Parts: sequence; structure tokens; C-alpha cells
Amino acid sequence: MAISPPFPPCPPYPGGAPEDGVLRHAHWWQHRWVRYGALITLLTLSGLVILALVREQTGTEGFLVGLGLAVLPVPLLVAAFRWLDRVEPGPWRNLVFAFAWGACAAALIAIIANSFATRWIATATADPSSADTLGATVIAPIVEESAKAAAVLLVFLFRRRDFTGIVDGVVIAGVTATGFAFTENILYLGTAFGTDQLTGDTGIASVTAATFFVRVIMSPFAHPLFTVLTGIGFGVAALSGDRQHLRRVLVPLCGLLLAMGMHALWNGSSSFGEFGFFAVYAAFMVPAFGLLTWLVVWTRQRELRTVREELPAYTAAGWLTPAEPFALGSMRARRLAREYAGRHLGKPAAREVARYEAYATSLAFLRHRGRRGRAGADFLVRERELLNELWRRKDVARPALDHAARMTAPPVRVTAPPWPLYGVYGYGQGPAHGQGHTSGFGHPTAPVYGSPPVYGSPPGQPSYGYGPGYQYGYGYPAAHGPGNGPGTPYPSGPYPAPHPHQ
Repeated sequence: MAISPPFPPCPPYPGGAPEDGVLRHAHWWQHRWVRYGALITLLTLSGLVILALVREQTGTEGFLVGLGLAVLPVPLLVAAFRWLDRVEPGPWRNLVFAFAWGACAAALIAIIANSFATRWIATATADPSSADTLGATVIAPIVEESAKAAAVLLVFLFRRRDFTGIVDGVVIAGVTATGFAFTENILYLGTAFGTDQLTGDTGIASVTAATFFVRVIMSPFAHPLFTVLTGIGFGVAALSGDRQHLRRVLVPLCGLLLAMGMHALWNGSSSFGEFGFFAVYAAFMVPAFGLLTWLVVWTRQRELRTVREELPAYTAAGWLTPAEPFALGSMRARRLAREYAGRHLGKPAAREVARYEAYATSLAFLRHRGRRGRAGADFLVRERELLNELWRRKDVARPALDHAARMTAPPVRVTAPPWPLYGVYGYGQGPAHGQGHTSGFGHPTAPVYGSPPVYGSPPGQPSYGYGPGYQYGYGYPAAHGPGNGPGTPYPSGPYPAPHPHQ
């Protein structure tokens, strides 16, 4: 029985080892604090400029009224996108950046570019009405969707570890568009309030009430719906292999073009006649919203299924208990685990369980990508980091997840055998270890052959079998290797493990 080292050696750093944790030849602009400072400065200046521009157009009173009305749908939309991201929740800083970019930088770009383009068209054609129509249906969709897509691109490039699939693209794009719509609604509602002050209209017949009904009640999802198409494109690119360069470029571009086209159709609906807006809304916007909602919810359920299918490999290796893959693959079980930990050990324990669930989900997605040959060069290092985080929190998380699994496990009909059976409560007496044994919750714990090798075994525990320096924690049946006679659940000699990046 071979004993694996607690951790495999880290890959060497290119160009030599770092000194004091800092690369020797790092330039000043490569430091994290420099990039963060530049980004915060850019967003702050954009926010101050957009604040001055909106207040100049609406007046102080109109700005305050627009701000109070425009903020109403924001918590609901952010909560909806956060709910979609509950399977593998991304860090809050990504959402804060996305919202700030949409509300400040993208809105400022849109106001300046749209105004300049509309004036140039009006001067060149000497037809202001046509310039306004062309600006709303052609210029605005191109400028605004490109400005919002920049936030998705930045997260995709610089927070690649947090951007792993379609749901991540949908969430980042949706929150960015929510911020953009927030600033745009302040402008429109504040301008409508100023118009009502000049005309004396109040109540339901006022322009403010009509604008609020159209933009906040009927279509708060309009901008998020457009930009989500771009996010889906980047999500598909994130799922693509490193060698699929053409796909990683063309799919996000197609998503951006679809977002521009849908935005143009929506803006141009007012020119389709008296009932053109309602016709486009009923025949196009609502079905598109329903279809995309179904798509992201289905993707969310598929992510949970991936967790249930990938984590049993780590159960067999000893990193997880047999009940954990089932509990981690159910949102209800996750919630019950957090509540159990919070009720018995306090809120810090509940937060630790939530972190444990997030790290386990990231581990399942990482292995899923590795099994499909789409993992990056840091597969082993990332796997080690995630397993280390799980191992640090196992004493708090395991009892809570075990309780949640017992509370949510479906009833399984058990037929008593004709002979006495002795075993541990909750765990079946299936075949020999390594041959497809089953947990007491009716879920298989043996991994699928041909998967990437599981990183070692837990610290202080033995691992069995084979592997380049660190082994699988499970064995093959006797038929899979020479010299394995009856009753020998593990191979007698090492077998080559498939590389996760081939």
C-alpha cells in the first residue's frame, strides 16, 4: 500500500523562483494595487461626470425624483441575478465592478457618443427628426451594447478563474446592464418630471407616470435582456478549449451582434405605428425573456447535476464523505446545511459552510473541464488549492452536510436479505471498494474510468494504487490489470494516469 505525499511539488516558476512572493522582473504597472487604483479612479471620475451631466439636464429636483424612482427595480434585478449565481457564487467585487461600470463608465460613453453622433447626422442631413430616429435605432444600440460588453470582456480577461461558464456570463452582463439602466432611468424620469412641471400635468396623466410605467413596470428587464446575449457568448467561450481560438472570438461577437439587433428592434418599435411598441413587446420581448429565463435556469440545474456527477471521485479518494456529493448537488440541502451550522455553531460556522459549498462546486467544475480536456495549465495547482480549502473546513461542514443529506434524501425502498446483515447505519454493504460501491443515500461513489486523476489523498491518509507521484484513492476491479487475482480489489502494479489536458 503506497503512501502519497500530502501535496505534490509545485511547478517551477518561469524564469526562476520568486523572491518574497514577488516576481523579480515585475514592472510597477503590473502590481495589483496599481491596477485597482487606476480602475477605481476611472469609475469615480466617470461617476462624477455622469452625475453632473444628468443633473444639468434634469435639474436638482428632477434628479432626486428620477433617482428615487429609478432605484426601485435595482434590488429585485440584482437579487434575481444573484439567485442564478448561487450554485457557484462569484465574489461580490465582480458584481460591484459590473454595476459601477454600467452605471458610470458605460453610461458616460453612451451619453457622449450618442449626442455627438446624433448632432453630426443632423448637421450632415439637415433633418433633425431623421437624425433622432437613426440615432435611436442604429447608433444607440451599437454604442451602448459595446460599452456594456466591455465590462464582460474585462472580467473574462482579468478574472478568468471566476468566469467559468454561461451562468457567470449572464450574471456579469445582467448586473452591468442593470447599472446602465439605473442611470438611464434617472435621466428619463428626471426629464419627464421637468416636462410635467412646465405643463402642470400631475397624477396618472403625467409624463412621469407614463415613463415610470413603461421603463420600470413593463420593461425593467430590457437592458439586461439585451446584454445577457453578449454574456452568453462569453460564457460559451469560457467553456471552449484553449485551442479553439476561432470559437472563443466568434461566439462572443455573435452574441454582441444579437444584443445590438434586439436593442435596435426595441428602440425602433415606436416608429412602427400607434401600437408598434405593444406589438414588439408582446410578440418579441416577452417570449425572448421567457426563453432566456428558461435557458439560464436549465443551465443552473445542469451545474448542480455536474456537481453530483464529478464529486464522487473525491469521495472514493477520501476527500469527501459519501453523503456530500448528494448534499452539494441540491440547493435545498445546501441551505439546510448552512442553517444547521448557524443554529448549532453560530453565524461564522454558517459562513464557513457556505465557503465549503462554493469551493466544492468550483472543484467539481474544474474536474469537469479537465475530463473534457478544457482545463488550463494550472489544473493540478488549482485542484490542490481547492482541496486544501475543503480540508481546512471539513470539521465544520461535514456534520452540517451530513444532516442536510439525511433531511433531503429521497426514500429508498430496501428489501431485507434472507441472511443477517451487519453494517454501519446509513452506508450500504456493496461490492468491494473500487468496484462501484454505493452510499446509503442511493448515489454511486465510484468515479467514471478515464477521468483525470484525483489529486493524492487527504493529509495523513493512505492512497491506493497508481499515479505519477500521487495516486487515485480507489482501485480497479481485478480484470483491469495483470496479477490481480480474486479478492484483490487494487492493482498490484502502477498504471499510467491520463493527463487532464490531453
